[in-house]
Amino acid sequence: EVQLVESGGGSVQSGGSLRLSCVGSGYTGSTYVVAWFRQAPGKEREGVAGIDSDGTIYYADSVKGRFTISQDNAKNTLFLQMNSLKPEDTAMYYCAVVPWMTAFQALRTRGGTRYWGQGTQVTISS
Repeated sequence: EVQLVESGGGSVQSGGSLRLSCVGSGYTGSTYVVAWFRQAPGKEREGVAGIDSDGTIYYADSVKGRFTISQDNAKNTLFLQMNSLKPEDTAMYYCAVVPWMTAFQALRTRGGTRYWGQGTQVTISS
C-alpha cells in the first residue's frame, strides 16, 4: 500500500516562506514522478512541481523562481520550499506519486494512476 504523509503547511503573510515535506512508503516501481499539486477552493487541482525518476524537474509557470522541489531518497522524503509566497498560492497542497510518466506529463495531464497524500493547507494573507 502506498502511503504519503504531508506536513509543513500553515499561515504566513505575503512574501513569506514555507517548507512542505512528504514522507512516502510502499511504492516499489522504477519509473515514476514524485510531485506536488495544489487545489484552491472552487478550482481544479493543478500541478505545482515534480521530479521524475531520471531526475528531470518540472515547475508550473506560476511558481518558477519561487518554489524549489527536492528529495531525500535515503529518507523517502519529498520537499517543496516555497518563497515569496503570494495570496494566490493559498490552497491545499498534495504530495503524489505518479507511475509511468514524465514530470511534464504528470503535472500537465489528468490521466493515469495517482497516489495521493491527505494534503496540507497553505494560507497566505496579504
